[in-house]
Amino acid sequence: MQIQISTDRNLHSDEDLIRYLESEVETKLARFADRLTRIDVHLSDEMGGGTDGEDLRCVIEAFPAGREPVVVTNRAGSVNDAFTGALTRIEHTLATLFDRTGHHKGGESIRHLPEDNQR
Repeated sequence: MQIQISTDRNLHSDEDLIRYLESEVETKLARFADRLTRIDVHLSDEMGGGTDGEDLRCVIEAFPAGREPVVVTNRAGSVNDAFTGALTRIEHTLATLFDRTGHHKGGESIRHLPEDNQR
């Protein structure tokens, strides 16, 4: 799973921040790593740093193998809060997506069993 981190021109990102974000993504989404080709994390300051409130935004885009991308957004007052909220959202979204595809109505149909196993 490839991880891309990007920030807009209003946010300063250093190597420590990038390593921290990558580490958090790897840890939180490890159980999906074999099903994902790429994760893109986009951090932006929508108001240019001059206001209070929830003007920091984190968008996380996940690219499941063979499927359409999944995107979540979270806004908060700090980079860490925006990122943490978005990471939690993408984790829940991917769990729902992969659990739904893995367990169709709770199990296999009786039609898929050999005739000697049917009652």
